[in-house]
Amino acid sequence: MPLAALHDDIVELTSPARDARMVVSMPGRYVLANKRDVNGDRRQFACRAVNISPLSVTLAVPVKGVMGERVISHFDEFGTLKGRIVRVMDRGFSMTIAATDEERDRFARKIDWLIRNKNDAVADDRKHKRIVPQNPHSTIMLADGSILGCFVIDMSESGIAVSADYVPEIGTPLAIGKAVGRVVRQFREGFAVQFLELQDVKVLEQRLAARH
Repeated sequence: MPLAALHDDIVELTSPARDARMVVSMPGRYVLANKRDVNGDRRQFACRAVNISPLSVTLAVPVKGVMGERVISHFDEFGTLKGRIVRVMDRGFSMTIAATDEERDRFARKIDWLIRNKNDAVADDRKHKRIVPQNPHSTIMLADGSILGCFVIDMSESGIAVSADYVPEIGTPLAIGKAVGRVVRQFREGFAVQFLELQDVKVLEQRLAARH
């Protein structure tokens, strides 16, 4: 991407008149143009939108891209959002939202609706209720002692779903933070781990954030 065009995107994103942001905590998924698997297909990762506007969205992610890299993200509330990375942070990045003026107007109305209805609750009748942690970043420790970063999609007292630049085989023993378990399922954005013993959800997030 030409530097001049990227600079224009950054200037537009910092315009207070056009970029009134909504603070959110919205789960989604994304792909990076330069991140592919062994078959040459784009890897898909989980993410969380932390703020959003008709012009841009900031994502908390397990795998960061680089300035100017193309991104495709998807959220149930907004659908597919395409754009380029215009800011890279410690644990995420901000991307532009490519849209026509008409699409952007519809997007702005959808954001306004969410702002007015964001406190509505949805019942969850799972046996072990899934919780989205305030801090989605944790670490994976493998049996050989190697450690890598991961992104917590959701968690419960019995298990956890994570996204990382790593896909272990089903049955692999590992620890997420200080919580030990085994991989029981793979899905497109990551994998699920069942804890060896039920966890106290009151302190689970602290255990996941604990350093090895």
